Amino acid sequence: MTDKELIAITIDRYTDLQRIKKSNGNQENAELDYQIKITTAKLSSLGVNVEDITL
Repeated sequence: MTDKELIAITIDRYTDLQRIKKSNGNQENAELDYQIKITTAKLSSLGVNVEDITL
């Protein structure tokens, strides 16, 4: 897998998690928040600015 493929897959995962969070409204979900935090860290380590793709 190339770096570009890894970035694309990770961005897809991040956007999926963001959509789930948005659809949950104000309901707390610690696991979802943790998964978003980890995916954000992975994207940052790959040089992707998540602020540009955050809902």
